[in-house]
Amino acid sequence: MTKVLVPFDFSEQAQHALAFTVRLAEKLDNIQVEVLHILEIPTSPGFGSMGTGELMPEIENQIFFIELTERRKKQLKELEESHQNKRYAFKTKLTMGNAFQKISESINQEDPDLVVMGSKGSSGMEEVLVGSNTEKVVRSAKCPVVTIKGYTDPNAIKKIVFASDFKEDSDEVGARVKRLQHLFDAELYFVLVNTPGNFESSRESIMRIKLFNTKYGFENVKAEIYNSLSEEAGIIEFAEDIKADMIAMATHGRTGFLHLITGSIAEDVVNHAKRPVWTFHTK
Repeated sequence: MTKVLVPFDFSEQAQHALAFTVRLAEKLDNIQVEVLHILEIPTSPGFGSMGTGELMPEIENQIFFIELTERRKKQLKELEESHQNKRYAFKTKLTMGNAFQKISESINQEDPDLVVMGSKGSSGMEEVLVGSNTEKVVRSAKCPVVTIKGYTDPNAIKKIVFASDFKEDSDEVGARVKRLQHLFDAELYFVLVNTPGNFESSRESIMRIKLFNTKYGFENVKAEIYNSLSEEAGIIEFAEDIKADMIAMATHGRTGFLHLITGSIAEDVVNHAKRPVWTFHTK
């Protein structure tokens, strides 16, 4: 059985992610959709260092949280009931804690084949300091993650941009991209972005793309070299220029100090692209 995990917070973006997942599940066999809702436990206003503080706001917070929990349980039960007797299996789960930590725990414990997340992206100081939960999941998840920004019909995904430098000769990457193309029965655009700081001749770039294409036996593929000031901007601009339906990228999932130094092109694209972005880790 193919298992799809959908972190769900009842937001508009989460609704779009769930709708995408359900439409995808309707056209496939043996799919289980798991909707994960996380209630973040409210922090108490607390007491001062001398033991002073307002008791009433804390009690009000607790009452509100209890009421919210019961409301979410009811909503999830109704959601589960609305998806009974479908082509796919459907279940919901309610847990409490930090959103990113609970999503990560669920990925490690449930071992899903795919995570579908809604995201509105982040910008400014939020992006500099912490980024979004979606970016963190993209960085750490061991399974593919598809990020949904708006209404997306998987049946309409017919043009996919796979962005890479094509320097990594990996059977895993080749197999994953072929499965993605087969899943949507889509035309692939292999794109390599040339930047001023990392320039190479088009001849050299095209030769490397052709070698990748030939080795893994792709069909219905176009190869493109795109010039831009940065790789992230180039990928997004190219996808916009050809009116792509999805962007696909591999990521190494760097974390900690190395991530702070190098950043992640895939995470930046996930954060800023308006289109769905499908990411997967390479070893």
